[in-house]
Amino acid sequence: MPGVRKPSPAVAALRPSEYTAALVQVIRSEPSRVRGARVLEIGCGSGVVLAVMAGLGAVSLCGVDIEKDAIATGRSLLGELGHDAEIHQGDMWQPVAGRRFDLIVANLPHFPMDHFEVAGRLSTWSSGGIDGRELLDPFLEGLADHFAANGRALITHNAFVDVERSRQLLRRHGLAMHIVRTVLVHVAKEKIDLMTPSILGAEEGRSIHRYGPHVFADVHIVEIAVAGAHG
Repeated sequence: MPGVRKPSPAVAALRPSEYTAALVQVIRSEPSRVRGARVLEIGCGSGVVLAVMAGLGAVSLCGVDIEKDAIATGRSLLGELGHDAEIHQGDMWQPVAGRRFDLIVANLPHFPMDHFEVAGRLSTWSSGGIDGRELLDPFLEGLADHFAANGRALITHNAFVDVERSRQLLRRHGLAMHIVRTVLVHVAKEKIDLMTPSILGAEEGRSIHRYGPHVFADVHIVEIAVAGAHG
């Protein structure tokens, strides 16, 4: 169409996913989590989750992403919407070492597959490694060190990536998690075809649901806080 610019491949790849939509829905369902909070998003991608939290009254916005395109896209979106935000390029906790936040959110790549680009997305936006936990575990391990007093986290967590293992890992750091909401997301055929076979075999009929050529999976939105703090 004349006069209409197509988004660059990088911007198109950064489009919000069904996972992002589920996380946004939970964030919006309880604005008191965000109002007045210093917020951090690990893996901020397009910047849209930070924009949602800015609109709900967060007092400061901080984002981290490993990809240069994500940094540019996030800064552009937040600037366009008139929000001040610091967005850092770097590996997970490194850019915010020694800092603490009231609310930390993340929609990390944690699909169990090797490192491939899928449907126009870089492997850093899709793959969680063979067991899906390559980024999830370091995130959970570092979380307590970045919680302010009464700090909380909201994250996406595939049901087929060993929720109990996450619970045990957090317990070692004095944290507890509970599932706020479970949603069903569509999983593209090219992604299912790359899924670690042992996990696919174990989870089909449990957290993975196949209807002819169409595959859906259960995804949890999980809240994490200091043990005993969930209300």
